[in-house]
Amino acid sequence: MKKLISIIGTTGIGKTKLAIEIAKHFGTEIISCDSRQFFKEMKIGTATPSPQELSEVPHHFIGNLSVEDYYSIGQFEKEAIQKIEELFKEKDVVVLVGGSMMYEKAVIEGLNDLPEANAENQEKLEKILSEEGIESLQNILENDDAEYFKIVDKDNPRRLLRAIDIIWQTGKTYTENISKQVKKRGFEVIRIGIEAPREIIYERINQRVDKMMDEGLVDEVKSLIPYRNNLSLQTVGYAELFRFFDEEWTLDFAVEEIKKNSRRFAKRQLTWYRKETNIHWVNFENSLQESLSLLGNLNIKP
Repeated sequence: MKKLISIIGTTGIGKTKLAIEIAKHFGTEIISCDSRQFFKEMKIGTATPSPQELSEVPHHFIGNLSVEDYYSIGQFEKEAIQKIEELFKEKDVVVLVGGSMMYEKAVIEGLNDLPEANAENQEKLEKILSEEGIESLQNILENDDAEYFKIVDKDNPRRLLRAIDIIWQTGKTYTENISKQVKKRGFEVIRIGIEAPREIIYERINQRVDKMMDEGLVDEVKSLIPYRNNLSLQTVGYAELFRFFDEEWTLDFAVEEIKKNSRRFAKRQLTWYRKETNIHWVNFENSLQESLSLLGNLNIKP
């Protein structure tokens, strides 16, 4: 059976580097499931692989969209599986990498058959958002599904709206709605997670944000102000700097908020992965050697 090696872990932990080295070892290609790196205008704030890294191994689903494009997780699942199957015609191994938990889940397990948005629910929730603020949506979701609330991007109103709508329509928690594997894939999945002490993860995140600032994140965000209401830009690194440009926050404060919100995202990733039972964990300081040893023990060879 063909093998899909999925490299996961928190933001800033070294997934890109490990994925490239494993792909080179097996002479294969990389599928990105980092939903923020799909957008070509958001290179710096999403830590998109550098031109040098992209030249080392063929990558798919990086910089393939514009922030003006609508793109759903359902579209990604369909297109990613199509590309993986195409690659499997010539290769025995393909590498998947990214920290977008639901997007990885869509590839390895399939998407649940969730109902379309309910117009009445959406209108009601939009009204709550505009009149009472995002905190009211957060409270509703925490009350209705405390488990999903621990891992959802709490600052993304679209995610909150969608989850609450599904709960109201189905009478089940969002966690229950997405808990079962939907599709039996025609390939074997080996999940490799990179782990590190939490203080190391947080230190690396802080360093990454400083590097983004040095590379020109402020100018990148400024160029995207005309598109600031697009869903793709309701995300860490962009939302905070828009508030700087609105003169609500100083630049120093906005940068600290980016670091804080990135750390919060890493915490949600850890919560998500902690529930998973099929992840092979490797140490961040020796991730390549441990991964190749693990794959060798599983009889997966170039």
